[in-house]
Amino acid sequence: MLELRNVSKYYNAGTVNEMCLFRNFNLSIEDGEFISVVGSNGSGKTSMLNIICGSIEVDSGSIWLQDSEITNVKEYKRLEKIGRVFQNPAMGTCPNMTILENMSIADNKGRPYNLGRGISKKRNAHYQSLLSQLNLGLEDKLQVKVGSLSGGQRQALALLMSTMTKIDFLILDEHTAALDPKTAEIIMELTDKLVTEKKLTTIMVTHNLRYAVEYGNRLIMMHEGKAILDKKGKERDSLKVDDVLDIFNDISIESGN
Repeated sequence: MLELRNVSKYYNAGTVNEMCLFRNFNLSIEDGEFISVVGSNGSGKTSMLNIICGSIEVDSGSIWLQDSEITNVKEYKRLEKIGRVFQNPAMGTCPNMTILENMSIADNKGRPYNLGRGISKKRNAHYQSLLSQLNLGLEDKLQVKVGSLSGGQRQALALLMSTMTKIDFLILDEHTAALDPKTAEIIMELTDKLVTEKKLTTIMVTHNLRYAVEYGNRLIMMHEGKAILDKKGKERDSLKVDDVLDIFNDISIESGN
């Protein structure tokens, strides 16, 4: 389980530009949930992910992961148990390193680095087996530099790498937004496959309302730092894209957009 308890976050505190993004915000995520999060720009979606991962600190409140408080735990330590895939395919991988080198780094996440070799040839067959599941032909390109891959191939690799080690939580930060429609569909199918097979607790921020409705088992809509819609179970299953769009449009009108 992951919990945000009474979290508050201010930007430019004490200045004329002070903005309160979250005020006593609470969110509880049960093990095994796949949550889709939607909302307009500035609603707090990505900031919420950054708070969970430790990229930004909270002004008050606490964050809990599996009954342990992680509010003051550094980002790099949190990421031992949290996998994250970003919107930009260029993030999450090292472009000047080969696929093999990238996967070796991901394979050793959380382990101490001594003076031994970072790459083990004994793992090549394992990496090729993982890559073959992507159906992108990458299993025969272990020595190819990641920077030469297409955006879709890099995003698929980043997604695979984020789940190579045992994690408690998977964060997807608009991970299909920079891809063309066909490639985005491939990445979403791969996402659903990995989440299901590995039984990962997942939170996915997306602007694609169809993906939000089709994938996952819980849907949250954010607005001005609040969860104004939170549906799961039968209520979530009965939602249609038009239902979510109507709520979204109502909010835009109320906000003067």
